[in-house]
Amino acid sequence: MGRSAGNVLAALAVLSFLSAAVQAQTAQAPKPPSPQRAPAPDARLYIIYPWDGAQIRGEFWVRFGLRNMGVTQAGSSAPNAGHHHLLVDVTDEIDPEEPIPTDNRHLHFGAGQTEARLELPPGKHTLQLLLGDPEHRPFKPMLISKKVTITVLPAAPARTSKKATGQGG
Repeated sequence: MGRSAGNVLAALAVLSFLSAAVQAQTAQAPKPPSPQRAPAPDARLYIIYPWDGAQIRGEFWVRFGLRNMGVTQAGSSAPNAGHHHLLVDVTDEIDPEEPIPTDNRHLHFGAGQTEARLELPPGKHTLQLLLGDPEHRPFKPMLISKKVTITVLPAAPARTSKKATGQGG
């Protein structure tokens, strides 16, 4: 092997070593946390419908209200904006340092939705909105609505006509 080929191989070995060192350092370096944004001081989050104490039968729409801030998609860093999370029958405290859980009681609306159609089993239920930042974390301080308590009634019994029961006609 000639002298220049040996130099090239040595240079490649050094570059390979440096590249591996940079990759290892990058992999070990913790990602800096994104700053949690504060909501607008006069912002208000609320449920437009259903109202507190409503009795509902079957599927229903939940309409979200937000005043003095904007609604955007999850991941968007648009200023003075966030996205909705609907808490259904949640009694546990929300950890302001952690992302909002994702399950059938913590519903995420990361596409910027301002309403949702729900179907809940018969009984009493609570609904509450929580505004999330781009990474699904609550704002500091939390922007959360008052809880709305609703009663979902059992499905209405099917009506039968008098002719079908042999009565009348």
